[in-house]
Amino acid sequence: MQPLNLPPHPFRLKKGPDSTTEIWDPLRNKYIILTPEEWVRQHFVQYLIKVHGLAAGRIAIEHGIKVNHQSRRCDIVYFNEEGAPYLIVECKRPNVKIDQSTFDQIARYNSTLNVPYLAVTNGLDHYYCALNHEKKAYVFLKELPRLT
Repeated sequence: MQPLNLPPHPFRLKKGPDSTTEIWDPLRNKYIILTPEEWVRQHFVQYLIKVHGLAAGRIAIEHGIKVNHQSRRCDIVYFNEEGAPYLIVECKRPNVKIDQSTFDQIARYNSTLNVPYLAVTNGLDHYYCALNHEKKAYVFLKELPRLT
């Protein structure tokens, strides 16, 4: 897998039964097929835990939600101390350019969760937003703020 613009981590990899590479996901407590998007997701989870000090027990991967009566999955959701969703992260493969459609996707997810922070990453480029729900506005941030 290609190097990312995220801190390296000593991931556990193994060959699966059909010769695919699998990566150990410590949050889901199982091996997952290693796709380029999963590579980004696992790096970003470790970045949240190691760099931002977020509690692993408050991070959900592929968190299921309903959007317009359809089932969707958020790549990463971080929950605050009260158990409320606080951050949504949308991960894309490194070769996927982050564009308006990516922000539209995470905005649809947020219409259900109403978090104060959003992050979008392809492992190379990262975008962070703070949302003001009262003013229906958002502000792009240079980096993630300290999260509770």
